[in-house]
Amino acid sequence: MVPDESSDRTEPELREYNSFIDGEFRESSTEDRIEVEYPYDGTVWASVPNGTTEDVDDAVRAARRAFESDAWGGLQPSERAAVLRNVADVLDDHAEELGKLETRQNGKLIREMDSQMRGLGEWYRYYAGFCDKIEGRVIPVENKDGKMINYTRKEPLGVVGAITPWNSPLLLLTFKLAPALAAGNTFVHKPSELTPVSALRFAELLSAEADLPPGVYNVVPGYGEETGRALAEHDDVDKLAFTGSTEVGRQIGQQAMSKPVPVSLELGGKSPNIVFPSADLDNAINGVIKGIFAATGQTCLAGSRVFVHEEVVEEFVDRLVERAAAVKLGDPMDPKTEMGPVAFRDQWEKVNYYVDLAEDKGATVAFGGDQPEDLPGECFIRPTVLTDVDNDMRVAREEIFGPVASVITFPDEETVIEQANDSEFGLAAGVWTNDMPQAFRLIEALEAGTVWVNEYRTLTYSSPFGGYKASGLGRENGEEGLEEYVQTKSVWIDTAGEVSSPFKLG
Repeated sequence: MVPDESSDRTEPELREYNSFIDGEFRESSTEDRIEVEYPYDGTVWASVPNGTTEDVDDAVRAARRAFESDAWGGLQPSERAAVLRNVADVLDDHAEELGKLETRQNGKLIREMDSQMRGLGEWYRYYAGFCDKIEGRVIPVENKDGKMINYTRKEPLGVVGAITPWNSPLLLLTFKLAPALAAGNTFVHKPSELTPVSALRFAELLSAEADLPPGVYNVVPGYGEETGRALAEHDDVDKLAFTGSTEVGRQIGQQAMSKPVPVSLELGGKSPNIVFPSADLDNAINGVIKGIFAATGQTCLAGSRVFVHEEVVEEFVDRLVERAAAVKLGDPMDPKTEMGPVAFRDQWEKVNYYVDLAEDKGATVAFGGDQPEDLPGECFIRPTVLTDVDNDMRVAREEIFGPVASVITFPDEETVIEQANDSEFGLAAGVWTNDMPQAFRLIEALEAGTVWVNEYRTLTYSSPFGGYKASGLGRENGEEGLEEYVQTKSVWIDTAGEVSSPFKLG
């Protein structure tokens, strides 16, 4: 039994967790374990197994049995909907506990994680409403002079294998799990080795309190090189869902196509946040800060390329620097903290590498770029504003995944559209203007899966999310997200009473 996380975070013992397979915690076939740290001060507080191919096999077999069982596969749509509503209730009941787990794993602000967990149940309630609305259609056909009936069925794919990242563990899991369960699939999940504990606790809660049958949701922690690869290449996985870097996503896609199975990929971004002279600058600065410094910049949709019109760039940068300097860094468990640490040391070094590289290429660090001396651990970096950035610099082209805003000046609408689209990515974009005809021109012209106007970093369960170009394949959330977890069967029924010639169709 996993200890209750609702108590105070400071506890001396190292907690050992195991994989969750077929409705119970199960020891791995290896003694190799992964330590889990609190990014704020580097404290090791938990460990999980580095799952093996054998562990993944066990989890996939459990998921297959559950998919074919009456306990899950035999449920009526209304019964499956009831289970999803139970999942939502469990999230509501344990939001505080799960929020603390999320923060302790990746250092995101407790006020953000607590709010996120308190709203997460709505994803499952939304998809519960789809369970009895997964419908096929009757298609008028003229074969045999109209004496054939043709209709379609929407059916679950089977066993879903999902690999999720460390930056928003349970939210990004839910983008996949909620529609997958609504469609009737079962699930094998490999969370990031950096943030595995919340998924393991979530699995336990679903088994104990949500009436989720054993084997429907299984969790095998481990590194991508073995555990992730074993899941991606498993012959009995019917669908792969991945969120993470574009580089790894391409590998996952290749592995999926070699089988082949359907794959959905939510990948990286280098999103433009575009400020025009007509914009309310107070509102735009708030949006830019929300887009890049919230979550310490560790989000795929971060507005890391800040395009500012030359008429307002000087005032904008001065005010942005002033606001960045006022951001309160500290313990993410403290509700007063406004920005926490980078999630782990390697990522911190990556962020600093890009800042140094930008300076070498002529960019100016207008603020930040250094580690505060008055904070513990090795993972803090001040919110960083770079100016004199050219759109061709690596800092403006490659995903950094940290609190680094690259300010790029532009002279006119045509130029900024060209620059914004001059990227291999196309996940999101922000437009700040009070000229609505201009806003609609940008909405149409920008190559991005999501465009916000006078807002940034807003998502909900009912609206699809995904990217253009190298930012991904498929969509999550909304009705489009459900379509990723069903397959269509075409059914033909003859009412003519005789088989047509074997040498012609129809």
